[in-house]
Amino acid sequence: MTIGVGSGSTVYWLIEELGRRVRQGLQIVAVPTSSVTAEQAKQAGIALSELNAVEEIPLTIDGADEIDEKGNLIKGGGGALLQEKIVASASRELIIIADSSKLVHRLGKFPLPVEVVPFGYRHVERQILNSGSCRRTTVRTRGENIFVSDHSNYILDCDYGQIEDAAALNTALHLIPGVVETGLFVNMASKAIIGWDDGRVEVLSYR
Repeated sequence: MTIGVGSGSTVYWLIEELGRRVRQGLQIVAVPTSSVTAEQAKQAGIALSELNAVEEIPLTIDGADEIDEKGNLIKGGGGALLQEKIVASASRELIIIADSSKLVHRLGKFPLPVEVVPFGYRHVERQILNSGSCRRTTVRTRGENIFVSDHSNYILDCDYGQIEDAAALNTALHLIPGVVETGLFVNMASKAIIGWDDGRVEVLSYR
């Protein structure tokens, strides 16, 4: 089976478990959503494939920074939102694994990552701020340098406080020249598997 494997702190443990099961005989090929995921999966002994080498992915498992009541997501806290969204869109099913702190009534408390091309990124930033509901933007850094994504772009972390209409905002941001992708994953998740502090596991279905 070919599966998409996401990125982030929760997915780290997924990869470790998949590696253990591969050593026990599980046969899978993983399409990674970031260079970090690819390296960890390789170290765990999981076979890898590029997305262009497969026609469709039956299942992708990924994490999220926020999950609203309809299953809409904010992702991209790790900076891999572009590749994560491409892999998710190529998948028949997207399952999110997260702890209960990621569940929210409405998206937006977590700053929304927006991937932009470096050329003219300050102008893109101003257009996002002038568009209305964004309160502030921050260019993501790593140490003293600007963070650069796997696809050589920058990330703007946009503080909206609350996002009233995730689909409309996603569309509006894409209309700004220079925006490559947003961290809004609208109507993409099939299920979320939620871990609670008391050890309970809850499965939420969205379609």
